[in-house]
Amino acid sequence: MPVPTWRLAVVAAALSPLLLVLPGDGWVRVIAVNAILLAVAVADAAVAPTPSRVSVERSLPGVLSLGATADVAWTVANPLSRSLTVRLADQLAPSLGAETRRVRMKVPAKGRGTATTAIRPARRGRFDITDLTVRVDGPLGLAARQRTRALPSVLRVLPPFKSRDEAELRINRARILEVGLRSAQGRGGGTEFEQLREFSPDDEFRRIDWSATARTAKLIVRTYRAERNQTVLLLLDSGRVMAGQVDGVPRLEHAMDAVMMMTAVTTRLGDRAGLLAFGRQVRAVVPPSGGGSQLPRIVDAMYDLDAELAESDYRAAFSETMTRFRRRAFVVLLTELTEPVIAETLLPALPAMVRHHLVLVAGVRDPDVVGWARSVPTDAGEAYRKAAAVRAIDDRRRAIARLQGMGASVIDAPPGRLAPALADAYLKVKATGRL
Repeated sequence: MPVPTWRLAVVAAALSPLLLVLPGDGWVRVIAVNAILLAVAVADAAVAPTPSRVSVERSLPGVLSLGATADVAWTVANPLSRSLTVRLADQLAPSLGAETRRVRMKVPAKGRGTATTAIRPARRGRFDITDLTVRVDGPLGLAARQRTRALPSVLRVLPPFKSRDEAELRINRARILEVGLRSAQGRGGGTEFEQLREFSPDDEFRRIDWSATARTAKLIVRTYRAERNQTVLLLLDSGRVMAGQVDGVPRLEHAMDAVMMMTAVTTRLGDRAGLLAFGRQVRAVVPPSGGGSQLPRIVDAMYDLDAELAESDYRAAFSETMTRFRRRAFVVLLTELTEPVIAETLLPALPAMVRHHLVLVAGVRDPDVVGWARSVPTDAGEAYRKAAAVRAIDDRRRAIARLQGMGASVIDAPPGRLAPALADAYLKVKATGRL
């Protein structure tokens, strides 16, 4: 459809003084000048090529981490033998943080033009980018032709893996222990038999195999390594309690970082990791597996999950877990350690899970609440806030004690330390052979 441009308004303003000097009635002069100007604009739009004749491509990364920066590029191909002025308006969601979604370019005859803008997404999820409006100016620039076309693209914004460096440190440390750093092997060393070899001064006497020693007339020791092919099940709560923010980030984001770190560490050390995300119902399941492809599968399953404003059904999640995964596993439940929720929903469902699996419940602690509990109030408002914070901390301690009393391990870590604490707990379980 024809669209007037800013240049038409400028020309109309420039011609307005002529109305004062032209002969004839005032209204007649106004109508005559505007009619001529409108006719020229319509002719200009008629001469402009239709937007469908102009080839437009959008280029953007298919995958991007939350908080990372990337470029969106538009390329326009001009099939005509004269240059064109083309304007584009793209359907970029505000949460993508684009510097601009409107561009103007001069495309040479039989040539191509490119424009780019930077994006920095502010939230996770799947973004379906479809509509792109193309406007082609006429030769005089007084009017243009415009059309919105479908140009489907998909951008997936994944959760940031903030604990990647911590994961690498723990993987390297575990591998050093496995290949035989004696000072660490004496404290753990695994429980899976590896080989017999001759005694060395650094070996513990309890490792001596007396039967092999008697046969060879030399001191022979047994060496062990950490078990492989163990199963770690990550249960990700995405219910109401995970929507609250800690350190400016929803609890669910902290939990996702912990899921990624646990998956990276377990699969790189020869074990298997699986995911079950749930809220009112089970929302995503990734069967346990090892290898380098498991982390992308788990990230792909949870990247577009948002905390739903409803209570989580722990009983249904545990039932699904025990139905799907009958083999004994290390189950890590990532949730919020809120005493009322735990007492009403989690504790009644926990005994069956503890009987079949080794269970660890983990949550992130709010440093603001801790700070309020330790503060010295200066007015009534701060006194009430301090009292509420002290009560919340006491409720949290009672909830943790009740979970531990039912046989579950508990980790209550501050922001940024939840994922490393979980990895350390897994490595301890692996080294002591508790599975």
